Parts: sequence; C-alpha cells; structure tokens
Amino acid sequence: MFATEFAPEAPRASVLEFAPQAHGTAAAAPQPAQSISWRLNGERLIPASWINTKRATDITLALSGLVLAAPLLVVAMIGIMICSPGSPIFAQERVGLYGRRFTMFKLRTMEPNAHAQQEALRKATQASGPVFKMKRDPRVFALGGMLRKLSIDELPNFVNVLLGEMSIVGPRPSIPSEMEKHDDFALRRVRVKPGITCVWQISGRSDVSFAEWMRLDHHYIDNWSPLYDLKIILSTIPAVLFSKGAY
Repeated sequence: MFATEFAPEAPRASVLEFAPQAHGTAAAAPQPAQSISWRLNGERLIPASWINTKRATDITLALSGLVLAAPLLVVAMIGIMICSPGSPIFAQERVGLYGRRFTMFKLRTMEPNAHAQQEALRKATQASGPVFKMKRDPRVFALGGMLRKLSIDELPNFVNVLLGEMSIVGPRPSIPSEMEKHDDFALRRVRVKPGITCVWQISGRSDVSFAEWMRLDHHYIDNWSPLYDLKIILSTIPAVLFSKGAY
C-alpha cells in the first residue's frame, strides 16, 4: 500500500512534525512533545500553540465557509446536474499527511467518463513534471470551466478540513498515481497536512512550472507560522478573483 511506503500511523494532531526521508523507506514517527510549550518537527522547534491555533482556524473558517457558501453550492450542484448527467459531487482519492490516502470532495466539472479519457490526452498536457494540466481540457463542460476559474469547485474541500484530512493552508494534495512519480524532494510534502490554498495557489497556479511549485511548497514548510497562513489566506482572495493560472 502507498501509505505504508511513507510512514507508520501517526497522530493527526501533528500537523507540521516531519523529518526528511528517502523514497521507499519508512519515515520516522513524529517526535513526542519536547515540553508543554514546544513540539519538535525534525528541523526546528514549533510552539504547540501554533498547531492548536492552526486547527482552530481550520475549523472556524471551514464551518463559516460552508454556511456562507451553502446557497452558492446548491445553485452550482443544480447547474451541474442540468449540464451533465451524474452526481454533482466528485470524490477522488488523494495522498494526505504521512502518505495516508483519503477521499477529497469537489464539485464535478468534467464529464462522468473523464478519467478514462486522460491517457488519450496525456501528450497534450501543458504542465511539466508528473502532473496533468490542460488550459482547454475537452472533458470540462461549460459550467465546469466557470466553476474552476472561480475555484467554486473546491468549496467542498471544507468538508475534508472539518474531517481533519486537510487544512485551510497547505500543499495541494496529490493523486496517488502522480505521487508515485515524485522524487525525494517532492515526497517531503507528505510530511505536512495538505491544504485548500497555498503559496502555489497565490503565485500563478497552473502557470507555474512543477519545479517551482515544489520549491514554493518547501518554502511554506520551512517558514510556516500562523502569520504566514494569514498572509496566504488574504492573498488567496485576489488570486481567486483574478483567476490567474486557474484551469
């Protein structure tokens, strides 16, 4: 199983406790708390209060987001069912903290048989690295394109945040098949909880090369703080409104 390739089961509360590892080797379990005030993450000491603040912020923003976006979600789901047959919710397996797999929820923006068509479109990808991205993906229906452009399709991610599988801020979760092609540098991302928005999200998203995307994620891991999270959250608003790199 992919999950056990990376790390043994670890406490969900250890949001940013990690240690570098080589691909194919078992990762060390998170270090125990060094004191009541601090937790060791393998490379630097992080106040335990920061981790508690991050989780409290996640729950508050996810609940608020779902309540405020409920009317929009209902309208969007009705529109999806009118434009394309099938469920308006798209559930996909992703890789989370410590390599554990989870089901990520989004609004469906592609035709029901989209996954079966991906290999045929592989040569048309406009992204570097192991990821697949197309500006004019023929599998995306009209309304789906608009939902993607405004990031409305990602609103159900708030459910994953409430379940503790994702955070508001953190590296975007990878698809297992893509994660298997990552090198050691990229694999370090599984040592933090994935998020809805991140530095990549506010820096051009799909217009950013894969190498730069990984560098931005590592910068976040190495410099994370509650204040940095707040800066990213506030910067996400204009990034979504201007839709730079969203497709």
